[in-house]
Amino acid sequence: MTHGTDDASLGQLRTEQVDAKFHLLDVMSVAELLQAMNESDSEVPKAVARVLPNIESAIEAIVERMIQGGRLIYIGAGTSGRLGVLDAAECGPTFSVTEEQVLAFIAGGDRAMKHAVEGAEDDFGAGGQELAQAKLSEKDCVVGIAASGRTPYVMGALAYAKKIGALTISLTCNPNSEMSKNVDHPIEVDSGPELLAGSTRLKSGTAQKLVLNMISTISMVRLGKTFGNLMVDLQVTNEKLQDRAIRIIEKATGAPRSEAKKALLDSGNEVKVAILMLLLSLDAPAAKDRLQGASNRVRQALATE
Repeated sequence: MTHGTDDASLGQLRTEQVDAKFHLLDVMSVAELLQAMNESDSEVPKAVARVLPNIESAIEAIVERMIQGGRLIYIGAGTSGRLGVLDAAECGPTFSVTEEQVLAFIAGGDRAMKHAVEGAEDDFGAGGQELAQAKLSEKDCVVGIAASGRTPYVMGALAYAKKIGALTISLTCNPNSEMSKNVDHPIEVDSGPELLAGSTRLKSGTAQKLVLNMISTISMVRLGKTFGNLMVDLQVTNEKLQDRAIRIIEKATGAPRSEAKKALLDSGNEVKVAILMLLLSLDAPAAKDRLQGASNRVRQALATE
């Protein structure tokens, strides 16, 4: 059922250990529980900080592949899988990437997003099958997410990705994990034992969410999806996002709201185009041409003579 790890060793994993500090958890007051959880959670950013160089090298490699047309693919099980699906889902509205550019797989399929499908994570071959059906290529980047670092479904996916020649990255919360031994870029965030022993939806989940935020956001920044710290590639799909888009145009150009609103409308709801229209006094077609000639990067388009 498992590959490369004896089940007897599960209890030795950092994420499975029992923290003696919380041995009276069941008799603590709500105030004490809140303080304990808050203090426990505060350790997570420090743990992430210790592996920033590993995250940096992984992101650099992801960007290089994505510039060449590669995809960013997350794969995980349980909480880890759900976090991958969440991060992938947010990339579309935030950065206007398609579902084919950033995608995620979770053991047990869509049902596992709302219901526990625990046995699915033990299927070593299923992860590779998912990637094969997605026509994985050597240009793609596969991020395997597993707090334990030994989930068969994820390990099988990474083994298949390695065979194909895709970039492989592991995101785990246990040092020297099985998953990390055979990938291009291991990221091991040692977030320590959980307040509730073995409940990896807590600190481990928080650590994984922080790293996934870094991977997707920084990759998209490097791909030209922002102008400064402005979200200039967002999809304008509702009133809230339309208002945000107008405010972004105002901030980027200094134009009054009425002009920003008109530019957004004339641009076809493309914030980058609207910004260039106002800053360079261009009509929408000329602004679009200018942007396309600058690899869809606003700053580069502004600097182009």
